[in-house]
Amino acid sequence: MQLLINPLDRPVDDPSSLGGLSALYAYPDQVNRGLPWLRANMVAGLDGGAKLDGVSEGLSGDADKRIFGVLRALSDVVLVGAQTVRTEGYRPARARTEFVAARAAAGQAPAPAIAVVTRSLELDLTAPLFTGPLVRTVVITVEDAPEERRRAVAEVADLVLAGRGSVDLRAGVAALVERGWTRLLSEGGPRLLGQLASAGLLDELCLSLAPLITGGDAPRIIHDAEMPDVQRMRLVSLIEQKGFLFTRYLRHPGSEHPVTP
Repeated sequence: MQLLINPLDRPVDDPSSLGGLSALYAYPDQVNRGLPWLRANMVAGLDGGAKLDGVSEGLSGDADKRIFGVLRALSDVVLVGAQTVRTEGYRPARARTEFVAARAAAGQAPAPAIAVVTRSLELDLTAPLFTGPLVRTVVITVEDAPEERRRAVAEVADLVLAGRGSVDLRAGVAALVERGWTRLLSEGGPRLLGQLASAGLLDELCLSLAPLITGGDAPRIIHDAEMPDVQRMRLVSLIEQKGFLFTRYLRHPGSEHPVTP
């Protein structure tokens, strides 16, 4: 990997190492004061498509997967939409030996929790995400979700009710922060990311650009979002590897996060 833009005050000898990537993608100090920070990690082709043959896997590469693993290992909780859980075959996050000491020192669980956002509760409750996570999976849904499904989900996951008719993501994220989970990571999909951006919850975007032009009708990384205004972002780091670009953008200074503990 070649580090083209470095946000740190010191040089990074090996940006491809776990230590180098952990330093580059460290959460801001505010998370240690109980203030949340929500980053999203997405991948896209050069023409903006967020999927290839219906999934994001085809756009990924070795370096992208390495950064994906580091971002997970730094987080307290991973938000993901139910459609992405179904199409990508989501499994629970695993504990990584290289991060055990750092997570323990930060007061984190051995692995991040997965928080699934769903209005319908149409989930496979026999999947490993619900039968074998290190940290019990969280499901964020609406207050008027079918009662029978709510009872079934509550047997295998922690149920968070947020909003009626559609999920109130501000309330859902606030419920996660109340658990002490201030290092939040969204892995999509595009519709969930659009909802987070529309709600003003997005602090950071880590976007991997694959050197591919895919065509087709794949959605952009933010899909079907009614943005109240343009959200300005600033580039703070850039890594290149074999034609892939790994960017990190932060919310423009002066734009406040609406969720408080």
